[in-house]
Amino acid sequence: MSGASYVFNLFVACVFVLASFTRAQNATQPTTDPSEVRILNSIFNQWRIRANTQQWNTSGDPCSGAAIDDSSSFDDGTFNPFIKCDCSANNGSLCHITQLKVYAMDVAGQIPEELWSLTFLFNLNLAQNFLTGSLSPSIGNLTRMQYLSLGINSLSGEVPKELGQLTELLSLSFSSNNFSGPLPRELGNLKKLEQLYIDSSGVSGDIPSTFANLQSLHTIWASDNEFTGKIPEFIGNWTSLTVLRLQGNSFQGPIPSSFANLTSLTDLRLSEISNVSSSLAFINNLKSLSNLVLRNNNITGTIPSNIGQLQQLQQLDLSFNKLTGPIPNSLFNISSLSYLLLGNNSLNGTLPQQRSTSLLNIDLSYNNLMGSIPSWVNNQQNLHINLVGNNFTMNSSNNSPLLLGLNCLQKNFPCGLGRPIYSDFGINSGGPQITSSDRILYEIDEEALGPATHFVTRSNRWAVSNVGVFAGNNNATYKSFTSSQFTNTLDSELFQTVRLSASSLRYYGLGLENGNYTVKLQFAEIAILSSRSWKSVGRRVFDIYIQGNLVLKDFDIKKEAGGVSNRAVVREFTANVSQNFIEVHLFWAGKGTCCIPAQGTYGPSISAISATPNFVPTVSNKPPSTKKNHTGLIVGVVVGFAALIAWNLHEQGRELELVDSELSEFDEEEVKRIIGVAFLCTQTSPTMRPSMSRVVAMISGDSDVSSEISRPGYLADWKFNDVSTLMSQITQGTDSSFYDSSASTSMVADAMPPRPASGAAQPNNVHRPISEGR
Repeated sequence: MSGASYVFNLFVACVFVLASFTRAQNATQPTTDPSEVRILNSIFNQWRIRANTQQWNTSGDPCSGAAIDDSSSFDDGTFNPFIKCDCSANNGSLCHITQLKVYAMDVAGQIPEELWSLTFLFNLNLAQNFLTGSLSPSIGNLTRMQYLSLGINSLSGEVPKELGQLTELLSLSFSSNNFSGPLPRELGNLKKLEQLYIDSSGVSGDIPSTFANLQSLHTIWASDNEFTGKIPEFIGNWTSLTVLRLQGNSFQGPIPSSFANLTSLTDLRLSEISNVSSSLAFINNLKSLSNLVLRNNNITGTIPSNIGQLQQLQQLDLSFNKLTGPIPNSLFNISSLSYLLLGNNSLNGTLPQQRSTSLLNIDLSYNNLMGSIPSWVNNQQNLHINLVGNNFTMNSSNNSPLLLGLNCLQKNFPCGLGRPIYSDFGINSGGPQITSSDRILYEIDEEALGPATHFVTRSNRWAVSNVGVFAGNNNATYKSFTSSQFTNTLDSELFQTVRLSASSLRYYGLGLENGNYTVKLQFAEIAILSSRSWKSVGRRVFDIYIQGNLVLKDFDIKKEAGGVSNRAVVREFTANVSQNFIEVHLFWAGKGTCCIPAQGTYGPSISAISATPNFVPTVSNKPPSTKKNHTGLIVGVVVGFAALIAWNLHEQGRELELVDSELSEFDEEEVKRIIGVAFLCTQTSPTMRPSMSRVVAMISGDSDVSSEISRPGYLADWKFNDVSTLMSQITQGTDSSFYDSSASTSMVADAMPPRPASGAAQPNNVHRPISEGR
């Protein structure tokens, strides 16, 4: 063989080997479907996002790196945005994109139509962005889809019926969007569906009858929509259910008796069921329940005596119903129970003498409970208990800080009832004392309230009561602060703190003079911010009652502020006070989003409250003196000797010399007021002496003391200049004028009314007229 032939043959052999190697390489290096690459690049360009080069080859084949690495999880937060690929097609030579995640990246704009051509997708997560526009019917192309999450966006329009073509779906979420119209009946085709999250989605109408086919469901969140009609009986056939939430809708009762079949339930939350009453009979067999919330459902009857058999219960909320009868003692002995909320019913009887030590949050407010308060309320640490609005007997043994001021918040709010002392109040909710630009004093309100608590100010001027547990947030706080500045107000500092509640927040103005008042409520949204972000799509919605009357329904602070956060919103109302108190009640009726931007972001929120009279007050509007012991001494000194020492000091402007010299401090105005009362009480003519009710009103400062008082005739000749000497003489019995028989007889005769017809003996001292029923 010539040299040339050898070289040629060697070249051919090398080409063959190289070709074989290339074919082998191509066989082990699959490529992504080119059409899917184009679609993916187009979508990312429109959304202005890029993948990290460590996740996949962004300049070449995307099905590479972590996208095909089995050790990289799709749910790993390290990778976002992210795809996963399946490269088993064509004997391993072709890859398809099967999973796509663009999660919580604040992507704005519409969903590109090309997305629905990625027909190999079985997992699509576009949650927590700011996607807008409607959901295309082309979504029905994704027939391999098993997990579809579109929640927490701003999508609108009707839910497309083509979703019913995704018959492989196991989990579907389009919660927290702006959809409208009814649920498509075609969703009843999703017979494999296990999880359905449609809360706060905007849908309305009846739940379609075709949903009876969804026998595989084990979790459904469908709160805060406009569902109407009755809750379907067929839900009782979803026997695989473990979680069912239907709060804040417009359902009518009763609660279906078929719910007794849902024995696998661990979490059941129903609320705002109206018109027709329901009973609690269906819960007897639901022994797997750990959370049972049946709030504001028009439930009547009694609490089943065997409810203590639900030994897995951790939270029980039966508040705002119409339950009657006693509270079963067994309920207080469930070892796992932490939250017991039974407020706003008509329960009666007494409290048990024992309870489980795990039960640390108890609301029994606004019932008809009575009797003494058991010792465990005084002795238990970390306990929150609300007993407002009952008929409990308060005594000296109730010395727990949990019970301070509770006597003022029992039925009919007795503090100040019939004897008012205030004509206004102001509260800086959750914050320090502030005087506003219009000179209203907003008192401090920094008490750390809990899930079932009350607080009454030392002056008994106002009080606050809070009830409710924030779902999904075990470390919730009931007040919040921001350093932001606020628009639409001259008092930005007043809006930097807010008081929060998960259910029911009540403020009370106590001891108020009866009449019409202007109640000013001030709000600002500081948690749900305004931006083109998923964090801005949350809605805080609650109702407001004043004096038991609904004045604002479905109130949304941010909406009222024009969609802007950190903007002051002020609402004023006229309230009539007829029993010396005002009640402002902020109530969460299950509406609004629950978890945006964080778990437990819902329920009432308020920045400040004030009430001012629409009349000219006649009360002092000052808190009672904190120097009560001093006042007693002053009264004892002044009333006992005012008629005797007379007048000389008053006419010389020296009344304060009557005060016990050992007192280091006292209220000068109070001294002068009581002296004036004493002068009136010792007038010669009975017609000039005030009635006892007027005496009480003048002493307490609720009524003015007349300045036109003349010296009684029987004291006209009684003169002295030295108080200390006179006091000493009286004490030692050495003052001759006091013991002069003619002087004494004259004084008594002038000061006393005519002798009774019965011939009863005349009083033998000059103190009697002061306490003679006047």
